[in-house]
Amino acid sequence: MEQTQIFTPYQKFMIAVLSFIQFTVVLDFMVLSPLGAILMPELHITPQQFGLVVSAYAFSAGASGLLAAGFADKFDRKKFLLFFYVGFLIGTAFCAMAPTYELLMAARIFTGIFGGVIGSVSVAVISDIFKSEVRGRVMGFVQMSFAASQVLGLPIGLQLANMYDWHAPFWMIVIVGILVGIIILVKMQPLTQHLAYQKDGNPFVHLFHTVSKPHYLRAFSSTVLLATGGFMLMPFGSAFSTKNLGLTLEQLPILYAVTGVAALFFGPMIGKLSDRFGKYNMFVIGSAISSLLVGIFCNLGTTPLQIIMVINVIMFAGISSRMISASALMTSVPNLEDRGAFMSVNSSIQQISGGLASLLAGAIVVKAPDGHLERYDWLGYTVIASMVISVILMKWVDNFVKNKEAK
Repeated sequence: MEQTQIFTPYQKFMIAVLSFIQFTVVLDFMVLSPLGAILMPELHITPQQFGLVVSAYAFSAGASGLLAAGFADKFDRKKFLLFFYVGFLIGTAFCAMAPTYELLMAARIFTGIFGGVIGSVSVAVISDIFKSEVRGRVMGFVQMSFAASQVLGLPIGLQLANMYDWHAPFWMIVIVGILVGIIILVKMQPLTQHLAYQKDGNPFVHLFHTVSKPHYLRAFSSTVLLATGGFMLMPFGSAFSTKNLGLTLEQLPILYAVTGVAALFFGPMIGKLSDRFGKYNMFVIGSAISSLLVGIFCNLGTTPLQIIMVINVIMFAGISSRMISASALMTSVPNLEDRGAFMSVNSSIQQISGGLASLLAGAIVVKAPDGHLERYDWLGYTVIASMVISVILMKWVDNFVKNKEAK
């Protein structure tokens, strides 16, 4: 009953559409983590090379986001979203056909060029359609795509990889994505109200004006460390779980599914709490929980599956709290005429900093001759430090939004 009062039928439809878009984009990134245990021996690559595959997507996504930022407020957001989503699906199809490490790397770069812009356009759409008072809830539902990719995507993707080969999960993403793209084309309404506020005729002038505003620059600086944890821990999560924690490849889908089911429950609840008790307060709580559990997880040795499940569930609840509350808070920073450009630059900064974090993780982690990963605890301490610093930086964003809304 409460949801009926808060959202119109079309708004509910858009939440579902944006969630499905994020599901495919997130799964495209996340599926590489569990596939790492298969890819490294099959393609005869090192952890450093695998980290480079992950970071290549991030760097190309970051670069394309910056290039697209000046154009993001110049077009109907529906057309802009469809253009990059089609390119993303083509890139994912290239990944599904890549027979070697070099071609997989090229395919990941192509996919990142288009996939890196989709998230920022989606957030701009949310900012256009929903009031700030309910954006935490919206972000909570959209962020369920992470959980859905674990509950549905990763287990199915891993099963397909075990039944056929590592290319199969990418084909699954392409098929689902085509269906989502058709729904967007037919059902989504144009979003053009931001066009009436445009003052900068040249897209690059618009980009320059966006990145040169002091309060935007401070917000961008707060974003730098947000993606660090995921990009550092996820690429080596499956290898650490199998080689260090003692899990089997057959147990990995169970671990991801249980964690995902819990995250499906936590997402909407965290979004609602963010709207009710304050987005920054939830960010602090999530950072504290994440830091504690990352410290525990990265120092584990051989551990029973049940204990790893509990740790993973709590750790992902903390990470979800950080991402949902931070994303909702950031939507209130830009003015309407700058939303597309701001979100593109903000997303690019996350992608590039995440790519650097992935490279750093590859440099920190060392694979022993028996496959055991060493110095994973160092990785954990680095992630914890980044979370502590981000809490301090995000406080400025919270103060700015409060002052802006008070005027």
